[in-house]
Amino acid sequence: MISVLLSIAVILASIPGCTQKDKEGSPREITVFLDWVPNTNHTGLYVAKDLGYYSEKGLDVEIIQPSEGGSADLVAAGKGLFGISYQEQVAYARTSKDPLPVIAIATIIQHNTSGFASPVDREIKSPADFEGKRYGGWGSPIEEAILEGLMDKYGVDFTSLEIVNIGAADFFISTERDVDFAWIYYGWTGIEAEIRGIDIDFMLLQDLDERLDFYTPVIITREDTAAGEPGLVRDFLAATKKGYEYSVEDPGSAASILIENVREIDSELATKSQEYLSKNYITDEEGWGFMKASIWETFGQWMYENDLIPQMLEAEKAFTNDFLMK
Repeated sequence: MISVLLSIAVILASIPGCTQKDKEGSPREITVFLDWVPNTNHTGLYVAKDLGYYSEKGLDVEIIQPSEGGSADLVAAGKGLFGISYQEQVAYARTSKDPLPVIAIATIIQHNTSGFASPVDREIKSPADFEGKRYGGWGSPIEEAILEGLMDKYGVDFTSLEIVNIGAADFFISTERDVDFAWIYYGWTGIEAEIRGIDIDFMLLQDLDERLDFYTPVIITREDTAAGEPGLVRDFLAATKKGYEYSVEDPGSAASILIENVREIDSELATKSQEYLSKNYITDEEGWGFMKASIWETFGQWMYENDLIPQMLEAEKAFTNDFLMK
């Protein structure tokens, strides 16, 4: 009888819709680590928490901006069950000398919304115009690889480009006094430029090279969590998906929820950014969160060819759509 009851408990835990309460009947406490300061990439999480989508699944979710360390490191170390990451970080983590057992379980945005931006007076219309300019970055090897590859493609001398590490410095201040262009996410910095009436030239990465249409950001978890607690992962993603679908249907209300929960955020920027991103959360017919193997394979190969990872990424092990399936 005990064996039968244990088997039933395991089965129920894996069925979507069964709540994840602990042995005392209290909601299961879940920590989610963000990848950056809270912004409209994360709206669906706050919506799902605020409107009770998580609590309906028996989950008590805490959303944390880490003070140090990347989300992949924190999730791999067991500090939290879920994290917000990005495709290149997952590739780095899984192919390093000491691999991290993390896996992507959903993408928040289905196509890359980032690219290179510059004030219009710099007259940077294509990678051919990078020659002799100053680029402001955050010191990642991927930046140099992308810049060199694009400049080679457009037939200009990469060595003429000066790369300046500006870290997390403000794009507008940096381009005013230190650099000519930088890598931005249009859904935040591009929208801020529109609000401030600052004209910029913007080049979407995949318009320059289709291999650069990678997933950013994505939701990750540990491999053992995915394998050992499938019901928990399904319930968390079901509630999160509902939060992002709400944000698509009613971006104004979704932005208000984000603003209420993140008091330091600029309300006008958050509202305008939400309008933009609500059109980008779901752009593929499969629905929110689904990822394509071809994008994981293509970008993984690009990273390997550019010596960013020491071995080819096993794409089929780096991500899964299984927990999004009904």
